[in-house]
Amino acid sequence: MKGRMIPVIAAVLTVISQVSYAQVTGDAPGVRPDAIVDLKSDEGIALVKGQWRYSNTKVIDADHHSPGADLAPTGPSNRTQDIDLHAGAAEFDDSKWELLKPAQLEERRSTGRLCFNWYRTSVTIPDKVGFFDPTGSTVVFEVAVDDYAEIWVDGKLPLVLGQPGGQLIKGFNAPNRVLLTRNARPGQKIQLAVFGINGPLSNPPGNFIWVRSATLDFYKTNQIGPTQFVRTEIVRVDPALDAIVASDAKLEKLAGGFLFTEGPVWVPATANTTGYLLFSDPNANTIYRWSVEGQVSVFRTKSGYAGFNVGEYHQPGSNGLAIDKQGRLTINQHGNRRVVRVEPRGNITVVADQFDGKRLNSPNDLVYRSDGTLYFTDPPFGLPKVFDDPQKELSYSGVYCVKDGQVKLVSMDLDAPNGLALSPDEKFLYVNNWDDRQKVILRYEVKKDCTLASSILFFNMTNSPGNDALDGLKVDQQGNVYSTGPGGLWIISPEGKQLGLIKGPEDPHNMAWGDDDGKTLYITALTGIYRIRMNIAGVRP
Repeated sequence: MKGRMIPVIAAVLTVISQVSYAQVTGDAPGVRPDAIVDLKSDEGIALVKGQWRYSNTKVIDADHHSPGADLAPTGPSNRTQDIDLHAGAAEFDDSKWELLKPAQLEERRSTGRLCFNWYRTSVTIPDKVGFFDPTGSTVVFEVAVDDYAEIWVDGKLPLVLGQPGGQLIKGFNAPNRVLLTRNARPGQKIQLAVFGINGPLSNPPGNFIWVRSATLDFYKTNQIGPTQFVRTEIVRVDPALDAIVASDAKLEKLAGGFLFTEGPVWVPATANTTGYLLFSDPNANTIYRWSVEGQVSVFRTKSGYAGFNVGEYHQPGSNGLAIDKQGRLTINQHGNRRVVRVEPRGNITVVADQFDGKRLNSPNDLVYRSDGTLYFTDPPFGLPKVFDDPQKELSYSGVYCVKDGQVKLVSMDLDAPNGLALSPDEKFLYVNNWDDRQKVILRYEVKKDCTLASSILFFNMTNSPGNDALDGLKVDQQGNVYSTGPGGLWIISPEGKQLGLIKGPEDPHNMAWGDDDGKTLYITALTGIYRIRMNIAGVRP
């Protein structure tokens, strides 16, 4: 949050916004590769045991269906267009296609105007690339097609909202950079299918499709993005911290230049996509996506508000984000003063926007119970004048639950409830408070009907040195509690005893457990995104 920490000088906002834009749109490799294989050379394609094959494709008429009530193509029959050749599948038989020598990739192909084509090859990781041993390395396929390209890898073309480049179109004649593996093994075979597109599509040019460049870039480590390890201080208050985080663990900065980062959530990998991090910038009214390739992209604009008076708000955008057990994104929207869920077809369901006939303040953080019950906090930090805003309809800042479509007020104990988290067994709900005068974490017993009982003062940081009050809150699988607070990230035992403190270059404001094993803690801290490896996996409801 929070009001007193928001940049208000226009010039500063402008500079920060420009830095943020540069970070988001740039996807140049952060470091030089340790080895390169040129797939447009005879030597290179032979080294990886590849063979380019080629086919034109054309647009054809096809039967389809109009949108149905479910927004899917389940309505009345219609006629549309398709391409006649879908050659992305790994097992696709291209044996009768034209064979191309690597130099022939520069030949102008297809028919010109509105036209498309396919290039296919497999690549096998060699034992050596010059003097370089590729074992365990990261391998990136980079291809620049005149004018656009889509890249299928082993029969997969992942689709993620807001994804610029990678396997999808990056931009006019822009190179696609596709992560093939982070742990290369000699003999490993990977199938590539490049779909070439002439463009721009709205004004098809008379020229043709050709490949400007095609390489495999090898990196000795798995770090190909512009990240860096930064100053990290781990304060050990209790020896029990040794089991939680290594003494030499370092914070790694993943991205920077944002206005104010908040509300992170890790989206797990699927059959077609790797996992990725989503996080809010409520000041910029945007949800961003950070990918394991190191790229930051805009996932959702106007994430919390699109009203006429948006200029009056310090934090109009989204804050807390969560993924339900169906994999749907749930968003706390400050300016719209509601909690919404994004459905698979992109339509929005309002989960909560009022209580007792009055509008909510500005939902802040949220957490799901395993049965689908949602808890969220509702301080007024997203309103233009915060506690004194004339639009404020509720006289208190509540904690709510949503169960079976019903919104219930379950606590009014704190004047500024903020972060919240469930214990691993879901018997307890922890809630912290953003208030310089009362920097506390409360613990509640959770009832089956989602109401709360037996509130206790779990931890008190009110007299601790440092400027920040309490913001994000998470729990690991051993029940340890993690709270941002004065001085850094506090780690507290299930019994309410401080075990340690993690300090970095910026004050942390929220966290999310990520990666496949759940042991990486992703941290949103003012203008930057960081991560640190922990020894214990986190609770990911």
